[in-house]
Amino acid sequence: MDLAALTIFRAVVRENGVTRAAAKLNRVQSNVTTRIKQLEEQLGTDLFIRDGRRLVLTPAGETLLPYAERLLALADEARHAVREDRPSGRLRLGTMESVAATRLPGLLAQYHQQWPAVALELETGTTGKLIERVREFEVDAALVATPLDPATLGDLFETVPVFTEELVMLTPRGHRPIYEVRDVALSTLIAFERGCAYRSYIEKWYLEHGVRPARVLELGSYHAIVACVAAGAGVAVAPRSVLELQADASNIAVHELPDIGTIETLLVWRRGHFSSALNALRRTLVAPNEVGDSPAKGVEDAPTATDVA
Repeated sequence: MDLAALTIFRAVVRENGVTRAAAKLNRVQSNVTTRIKQLEEQLGTDLFIRDGRRLVLTPAGETLLPYAERLLALADEARHAVREDRPSGRLRLGTMESVAATRLPGLLAQYHQQWPAVALELETGTTGKLIERVREFEVDAALVATPLDPATLGDLFETVPVFTEELVMLTPRGHRPIYEVRDVALSTLIAFERGCAYRSYIEKWYLEHGVRPARVLELGSYHAIVACVAAGAGVAVAPRSVLELQADASNIAVHELPDIGTIETLLVWRRGHFSSALNALRRTLVAPNEVGDSPAKGVEDAPTATDVA
C-alpha cells in the first residue's frame, strides 16, 4: 500500500468519481481505475461499489479513508520536517468568512511574497465546521473564534491567539439604544448557520436574560446579513471589523455589547501536525499583533447606540 495509491483513493472519494479525480490529479481515467483495483487486490476487499453512475464507499472503504488521511498528512509533515529552512508544499487553511474578508488579504499577500513555494489553499466555514475539518485532517489549520465551550478544543488541538474581535449588534438605523436584551425591538435574529461561534455567544446572551429570538434567519455571508438588517428584517451580531467592508452603512446602527466584549480569533491545528509552512504562517499572523492591533478602517465613524435617538 503506497502513498500514491492512497492519494488516488482519497481523490476519488473527494471528487465523487474517477473522472473528476483523474482531472484533479492530471492522470488518465484508466490509470486511476487500475490503481484503485490494485489497492483493492492488496487489501483483499472492495473499496467502492457502483450505484448507477456514482461510486459509493463500502464499509471497508469507509474504514480506510481516515487512515489514508492520516498517512498522507504524516507524509506531508515528514516532507516539511526535512526542509525546515524553506517552507514549501501544500498548506490547507480554513477560516471564518469575516477573517478572510477583513484580516487576511494583506497578510496572505505578504506570505505569498515571502514563501512562493507554498501552495496555500483557503476555504471558509463556521467555527464548528472548521474545527471538525482540522480534526479529520481535511485542513492543516484553521482560524476560528474562541468557542463558547473551551472543551470543544480539548487536548487534541494546539492554538495560538492571532486577532481580537469586538462583537457588536447591528440594527436598522433609528432603532432605540440597546442596554439590555429587552431593548431589542426586532424579534428576528439574522445569523450564520449553527456552528458559528458568534451566533452561540449572542444566543447565550439572549437566554441569560430570559429572552429567545422568535425566529433565526440563517444567511451565508456578512454582505447579505448587513443588507437584511438595513432593510429592517431583523438584528445581527458581527465583528466590528466587518463594518469596513460596507460601502454604505448609513442605514445601520451599531450597538456595543459589553456583556460579551471581545473574542479572540485562534489559529488551531492538531497537536503534533505541524510543518514549516504552517510555522511561517503562524509567524506572519502573530507578528502584526506584537505591536497591538490598530482599529479597523472606518470603524471610528460607524454609528453607535449613542448616535440613535
